[in-house]
Amino acid sequence: MLRLTTLRPATCFTARRSLANATLSLRLRPRSSLLRTSQFRLLSSSSFSSNEAKNTEAQPLTPETEKTPYEGPLAQTFRRLKLFSLSSFTLSCTLAPFMFIVESNLPVTARVALASIAIGTSGISTGLVGWCGQPYVTTLRYLKPEENGGAEGIQMTTQNLLLKPRITTVYDPSFLVETRRAFAKWELADKMVLSGGKAAESGMEETVAETSDKDGNVMGRWIVKWGDDGEGTCHEVGKIIRYFNVHEELL
Repeated sequence: MLRLTTLRPATCFTARRSLANATLSLRLRPRSSLLRTSQFRLLSSSSFSSNEAKNTEAQPLTPETEKTPYEGPLAQTFRRLKLFSLSSFTLSCTLAPFMFIVESNLPVTARVALASIAIGTSGISTGLVGWCGQPYVTTLRYLKPEENGGAEGIQMTTQNLLLKPRITTVYDPSFLVETRRAFAKWELADKMVLSGGKAAESGMEETVAETSDKDGNVMGRWIVKWGDDGEGTCHEVGKIIRYFNVHEELL
């Protein structure tokens, strides 16, 4: 009986001690694991930021990426407008003969008047759309001196009423001046006076700009003829695009 009474307190004391140690270990484990997790996140975030900085430094800007070619923001709008105008004009011309085929109480003169009005109105609107959209520049590219005979130039692409591209290369951008034509910003100058002590041989002719199709076939040229006083008079040879509509704020 004495042995039993002396063993019970020891057993209880041992149990309490083991329970306290277990509780202490349970309390300490989350802190250590949390500390390791926080250290891992800190190391991973610092390594990620360093890698990101290295990747950013490994991609230097080049002259080609700094300067992108100009693209007209309304190019698709003018394209759709031309397609709609051409479709409506074609539909008017196709349906006009049916006014004379279908039986009606209208006299022949009235039918002719109606057909003429329909075709004429559609044709005039299509012509106006083509006139307004012809100078609009869809793309513009600067020519480097090695591409333009030692001087900087400009190459602009426009589209005619039938949506065929017309590429105009201006070898001397100083001939581009402001214009009073509606729906246009620039035009090729009629006259030019040499400045800065430059001189040109009297009677000499130079090609200022030329227009070609998408296959490279030259369609027209803008040529200047120099006089005795250094004043040049320009004239057109063939069919050249003279007026250009650009968004100057995007250049």
